[in-house]
Amino acid sequence: MQERSESLADDPFGGRHPTSHERMTGLPWDASYHDGPAPWDVGRPQPAIVRLASEGGFTGAVLDAGCGTGENALHVASLGSPVLGVDVAETAVAIARAKAGDRGIAVEFAAADALHLERLGRRFETVLDCGLFHTFDGDERSEFATSLASVTEHGGTLYVLCFSDDGPDAGPHPVSQDELRAAFNPGSGWKVATIEPDRVQTRYHDDGAPAWLATIRRNQTSAVPGLGVVGRPNGSRR
Repeated sequence: MQERSESLADDPFGGRHPTSHERMTGLPWDASYHDGPAPWDVGRPQPAIVRLASEGGFTGAVLDAGCGTGENALHVASLGSPVLGVDVAETAVAIARAKAGDRGIAVEFAAADALHLERLGRRFETVLDCGLFHTFDGDERSEFATSLASVTEHGGTLYVLCFSDDGPDAGPHPVSQDELRAAFNPGSGWKVATIEPDRVQTRYHDDGAPAWLATIRRNQTSAVPGLGVVGRPNGSRR
């Protein structure tokens, strides 16, 4: 136990390459959950996600990448969809599991690196990213798009809700439409269907921060750089 504690003290990122946000703050994502709710943890699902769910936007198996303490995943799962929520912050995952138990909702939560989702060994028809894409820098965004493609069924849907560069009182790391389209392009296995203005609720914005809600489709057939043809069982070609 002492060796493990010393190892965590020496490397708070557990051998994982820290993201640009973590390098900027000097702290792992897990630290955001140690002293009360994180700035983005509003204790309820995002209104944009509730609206998507009410419109039937979540079909088949659902992945919530960067689920935090699980409010969005719990809401979608409460409507009957099989949901897996993953986050690199183990404290957030533990909180999400406790919420699921308290509310009697059948949902899975697991600690996982969003930049290496292929390690899950699973595929999903609908994938959600609420508030993660905008924390990555340019190179990480491409890596994230590839990672998401590796677990999304061909023809599946990805929703990205991120801070927008359009409007006053923007959140940190605002993103442009061009940056979204650059990351989720045909070369990385995606086609952007729509990008609409929306809001992201935070603990520091009375009416939420300006956001983009992007609906992105997984290409029917494509080779993802570094992964080959993905989305078929065992990555098989035919």
